[in-house]
Amino acid sequence: MRKKLFFATFLTILLAFTLTACSQKKKQNVYQTVKETKTINWGVKADTPLFGAINIKTGQINGFEIDLAKALTKKMFGKKVKANFVTTTANTKIQLLKNKNIDVVIAAMTITPEREKQVDFSKPYFPAGQSIMVNDHSKIKNVKDLNNKKVLIVKGTTSADAVKKFAPKAEILQFDDYGQAFAALKAGQGDAFVTDNGILAGILRDNPGYKLVGGNFTDQPYGIAVNEGQTEMHQQINSALTQLEKDGTYNRLVNKWFGKIPGLKVKEIK
Repeated sequence: MRKKLFFATFLTILLAFTLTACSQKKKQNVYQTVKETKTINWGVKADTPLFGAINIKTGQINGFEIDLAKALTKKMFGKKVKANFVTTTANTKIQLLKNKNIDVVIAAMTITPEREKQVDFSKPYFPAGQSIMVNDHSKIKNVKDLNNKKVLIVKGTTSADAVKKFAPKAEILQFDDYGQAFAALKAGQGDAFVTDNGILAGILRDNPGYKLVGGNFTDQPYGIAVNEGQTEMHQQINSALTQLEKDGTYNRLVNKWFGKIPGLKVKEIK
């Protein structure tokens, strides 16, 4: 009798566990969840001109990545799904994704081997690379000139590793965001500000008296990130990106946001 009771109890627990596992597995398909809720939560930047920044007049986030996310949403889900934008930073975007506060990250995020251990990246959507901003009177001409100089970077980005690789004697000063780093450059707290070319171009657009030097000294394209195991969402994003390239939407958005920035050349993604 006890054996039968034990066996019945065991089967009940096993069934409950199986049903829970199946339920969790179903919930983990973000693509299907978005279709059901009719809302996709994009993690974006709100402090990065040209890519994602608050429009003071409207209070809305505008930029290349915002427009691209809207185009991807429409291509993947049609007009019935709403694109919702959640502000992230270099330090919070992966954690927000892991915690399922957002579904996808499109936030000037460089594809790196370290990050690929935590998330799955789409094909590249922007050919970024590290570049150098200095004031117009600076004698710095390239990355090697950063040795024995104070270099300003943003925490959570790939800039520190890039500078250390090419200018190991540089003194690196880290800041929480791009605005703080640029403010430090203006205040004379550092000799150069290093980060991605597109981000620096956005800052230059509104701040005369500064320049980019040395071209890109790394090749570090941006990718769209999803949680590991989200195969359907990953495939749908890559497919949508390809379609946007073919129908001309991608190039139209590139020209809209980067076409008038002197010295910035955006190569076609592959």
